[in-house]
Amino acid sequence: MPALQHAVRGYLDHLAVERGLAANTLASYRRDLGRYLDTLASVGVTELASVDPGQVEVHLARLRAGDDGHPPLAASSAARAASAVRGLHRFALREGLAGVDPSRDLRPPAPPRRLPRALPVNDVLKLLEAAGSVAATGDGAPLALRDRALLEFLYGTGARISEAVGVAVDDLDTDTGAVLLRGKGGRNRLVPIGGYAVAALRGYLVRARPGLAAAGRGTPAVFLNARGGPLSRQGAWAILRGAARRAGLPGVGAEAVSPHTLRHSYATHLLDGGADVRVVQELLGHASVTTTQVYTMVTVQRLREVYATAHPRALG
Repeated sequence: MPALQHAVRGYLDHLAVERGLAANTLASYRRDLGRYLDTLASVGVTELASVDPGQVEVHLARLRAGDDGHPPLAASSAARAASAVRGLHRFALREGLAGVDPSRDLRPPAPPRRLPRALPVNDVLKLLEAAGSVAATGDGAPLALRDRALLEFLYGTGARISEAVGVAVDDLDTDTGAVLLRGKGGRNRLVPIGGYAVAALRGYLVRARPGLAAAGRGTPAVFLNARGGPLSRQGAWAILRGAARRAGLPGVGAEAVSPHTLRHSYATHLLDGGADVRVVQELLGHASVTTTQVYTMVTVQRLREVYATAHPRALG
């Protein structure tokens, strides 16, 4: 299927170069479109100009139902796959590879609206206290200082885990309490850092990072691993899991603490404290305020819970 494969490669190049999609998103789209090409091949389609709406619908229905080689996709994953297919056909129409868009009237499944999990402030404090509490002396002290600085940074800035591990020393200004975060789609933003996070970062940068960096080959990354290289997303996740376990917070299932839990907590606590949703949008780096507004639902839900337990006429 050289024509189909050529079209997919062109579309993915367009997403990478012109749209600036993140590597993980591109990898997901590549997998989704690979399965789409398999479906088209199974019915003898060799070019996008020959695809009809029924074949697109059959493909998406198969994704939801699953097959011998793949489990059924959740609504959110099926919606992403539908987005990849629709984007491919729009690209083909724009580039003259097809005369019509067979996915034009397609309505992807709406993913369930799940409220983000946010920790109560007291649980966040437990988590931060637990970070770096193991091996905080002797040879383990540099890593303990790094772990505390990392978690204080995540909660103090609302950074995504990929943004945190990607921060360079030159991006950080502890004198003014600000950091340049490099977000999705090339959208960079300057974010303030809270005083506790600044103190933890200064302690790490002065007392720990130089020793860790000496073991490596020289990297501008702020957060380093024990070998002196940049800390990976997986390494940061392991640090958080360890701290959550020591703090007695949930470690499995939907309630498990993740790097995004701190981001959700950051946003929710700002809104609870009276921050404007547009300000929170800028701090989080959301392209649309619609994405940020889900946090307002979290705070409204909390208000309902308080009302239900505190008002004498709430439960009539």
